[in-house]
Amino acid sequence: MARHEGLPDRSSSRFLDISRPGRPSSPPHKDMEFLRALKKDVVVAREQCYLRGLLQTTKWLSELLYCVRDVKLDEAIPSSYSYYDQLGDELDHYHLAKSYFDLKEYDRCAYFTEDCTTDLGKFLHLYSQYLSGEKKKNEDIVDPLVTNDQHKGAYLKDLHTELSKMYNQHTSAPESSEGEMDAWLLWLYGVVLKRLDLTRQAVEVLCQALHLEPLHWGAWLELAALITDREMLSTLKLPDHWMRKLFLAHTYLELQLNDEALEIYTGLQEAGLSHSTYIMAQVAITHHNQREVDQAVAIFNELESLDPFRLNNLDTYSNLLYVKEMRVELSHLAHRVVQVDKYRVETCCVIGNYYSLRSQHEKAVQYFQRALRLNPHYLAAWTLMGHEYMEMKNTSAAIQCYRQAIDVNRRDYRAWYGLGQTYEILKLPAYCLYYFKQAQKLRPNDSRMLVALGESYEKLEKTEEAKKCFLKAHSVGDIEGIALMRLAKLYSRLGEGEQAAVLYERYLQETEDADRCEDRGQVYQFLTSHYLQKNMLDLAYDYAQKCTLFMETRESGKTMLREIANRRQHIEQNTQDDCGSVLVSRVRPRVSHGGDRSAATRLPPLNLTYTPLMQTKASKKATKCPFVVFFRLSLFHPSITLSSWFRHFIDTSVYLVGKVKVSCLLN
Repeated sequence: MARHEGLPDRSSSRFLDISRPGRPSSPPHKDMEFLRALKKDVVVAREQCYLRGLLQTTKWLSELLYCVRDVKLDEAIPSSYSYYDQLGDELDHYHLAKSYFDLKEYDRCAYFTEDCTTDLGKFLHLYSQYLSGEKKKNEDIVDPLVTNDQHKGAYLKDLHTELSKMYNQHTSAPESSEGEMDAWLLWLYGVVLKRLDLTRQAVEVLCQALHLEPLHWGAWLELAALITDREMLSTLKLPDHWMRKLFLAHTYLELQLNDEALEIYTGLQEAGLSHSTYIMAQVAITHHNQREVDQAVAIFNELESLDPFRLNNLDTYSNLLYVKEMRVELSHLAHRVVQVDKYRVETCCVIGNYYSLRSQHEKAVQYFQRALRLNPHYLAAWTLMGHEYMEMKNTSAAIQCYRQAIDVNRRDYRAWYGLGQTYEILKLPAYCLYYFKQAQKLRPNDSRMLVALGESYEKLEKTEEAKKCFLKAHSVGDIEGIALMRLAKLYSRLGEGEQAAVLYERYLQETEDADRCEDRGQVYQFLTSHYLQKNMLDLAYDYAQKCTLFMETRESGKTMLREIANRRQHIEQNTQDDCGSVLVSRVRPRVSHGGDRSAATRLPPLNLTYTPLMQTKASKKATKCPFVVFFRLSLFHPSITLSSWFRHFIDTSVYLVGKVKVSCLLN
């Protein structure tokens, strides 16, 4: 990727510090120098894209230019007629071919530009050939789930042969006019390389194209689709231009680096692009990825008020309404997009979500299939159709949809996660582990991925790895609130009751404000059994009472309450028996009927005579320390327990004190 280092660079580094990650937030004022340079650049780039039929980039640049319509320029902008002058004798050929191109008659456009020698004519010829091949391939698709590779590669190989010959001449003799290859032809060559899965070469060629023309947003998007991780992004040789920030924000969003993307978009809005509908939609998608649903819905509502006929990103908006189960709003959105354009992929996706929320999964699949006929590379339709097939228990079709989604974009964590769930239904935990790992790599701080990964480890009897996953899921912020429950169940299954009890009590503390659920009933049931085994009857009684609040654990709670009552009654009965036997043996020693006992087995007679005034020092010590008396008695009578003796000592002391009071009153 070092070939483009010596290429002339039309970009500028004046605006490199716009919204740099990590910089302090600037006050919300417009940067007029930045806005004037942006407007001047965008006006020229929009004309060039329109001349070449790059309609999506033309629309994107026009929307950006509309945000700075009030900015006044100090100098005049070059007219588009200067580009027409370069065509010379090919001007009539160009106008004829461009009219066919605008009407999507790509073969006729390619035929009438076959002999063109200018860069504009050659680009229109090759680009129309590429679009013609794509159109024919899409028209041959009967069933989106059935891949048809009949036409794949035929037109791409021809284009690759012709463009690679031009590229080799360009690299060997870059100063020659015959071998010169402009930024637009380099972009087309990069697209062909990407479609042929020649990723490394495609990245290199696209970087060269961006150095020659940094305002081509389509080239930035093609390059962003090839970035696999942050390390790869940091190694790219990108032009120092304000468009670079938009590219970085878009790529960060694709890599699920939402905080970095939001910081860049916020900086651009503060610089003067606050009314850009594109940036507003990207900020809403960022909040969607961060599960900040209310903020994302509010931004989409604001977008609707600014541009009520805008259909871009409404598939994401419909997902938000689906998650919040806002049936009325989703129904209103579906009717609105149908009135705007019923043959847009976003419209089909919105209607599919509407039917899915109504549990009409067959109709939802029909609309997702319609979206894929319009655009086979529409990622959202593949993923959502996989979800619908999961609801319909059609696991084979769901697997195929998720695999197609991964082929479109390997960074789509929803497709990896869906594959893991599908194989979990099929009871193939080894496959689940692989796919959940891929999803967790894309979303390292998503507790749902970690919990799913921990469950797969648990099924494979890898308990230590499962414990780590559950603990991390709880530490990063448990979205579903089940990580502690899964970890406690794992400890319980391993026979580590103490750790399980601690985790269950922690789970009860964290879900105290939540609504009553059956999980809490199961927790109460476990804690009741645990403390019942440890003979801690008071705690067991409290948890058993709470078990009766839940339908699932009500009967078991009543059973354990009866068990606790029986144990308490048995303990009280044993206590009374022990106390009574000690008192009887002290007041009326039993007479042996089986022969004389040895002196060591007989209890000596107790002297219970009370002498309140005539006490010796030894008697005072004995009175102050009843445990000495107990110790001496226990040597000769092992059946005497400490509790029974202490209770007897208190009763006797009360009796003697009362006797002293009575005698004093009598005297």
